[in-house]
Amino acid sequence: MSADPHYQATEEAHTGPIKNPKQLLLAVFFSFIAPIAIIVALVSFVVSGTRPSGNAQGDNMSLYGVSQDQRDRELSDRLKKVGAIEIRDANRALAAGEAVFKAQCIACHGSPGIPGAPHLNDAAAWGPRLGQGYATLLEHALKGKGAMPPQGGGDFEDLEIGRAVVYMANAGGAKFPVPERSAAGAAPAEGAASGASGAAAAPAADASAAAPAAPAAPAAPTASAATAASASK
Repeated sequence: MSADPHYQATEEAHTGPIKNPKQLLLAVFFSFIAPIAIIVALVSFVVSGTRPSGNAQGDNMSLYGVSQDQRDRELSDRLKKVGAIEIRDANRALAAGEAVFKAQCIACHGSPGIPGAPHLNDAAAWGPRLGQGYATLLEHALKGKGAMPPQGGGDFEDLEIGRAVVYMANAGGAKFPVPERSAAGAAPAEGAASGASGAAAAPAADASAAAPAAPAAPAAPTASAATAASASK
């Protein structure tokens, strides 16, 4: 029966390509292990192209593509305190309204800006707002109104924010004066200093007035009194 050619052809047709364990191992290797090795090689090739080759040498670690100064800045940023107090010079010159506008307001009130915000030089949009007065517009800018967040407490003083408000409002048809630092801040300081010196002088005067007068020293005996005493003896 095995000598039948038709039988042998049928048997070979139903037999798989794997005829021994060696072929099975090769099939498993090329089916699973080889694709994984190819993927790892591709990933390694792609990653290796984004960094320089070689070992990190020197203090600046230049082969990593990051300098020592940059690493120090990043470290200081990570260690920076959440809250910080910035001491400003009270006598520094005030920023101009245009400078404050370009630094803090232009994103919304410039061109094209955002819908609903009065843009610079748009008299029609600023017209209804100008009637509210400078004080109200400044309060809206500092504390926020509607979609506009508060602008106070940032990089600029409230007075500088007011200058930006005046700059935009005047560009829209207002005639607001540019706010300046008042001289009243220096006058109270001088008055306080003079008041303190006067207050210090007044207790001294009171103390001198309240001090009792020292008793007068007894008068020295006169020459006639001394002669009379000696005669009586």
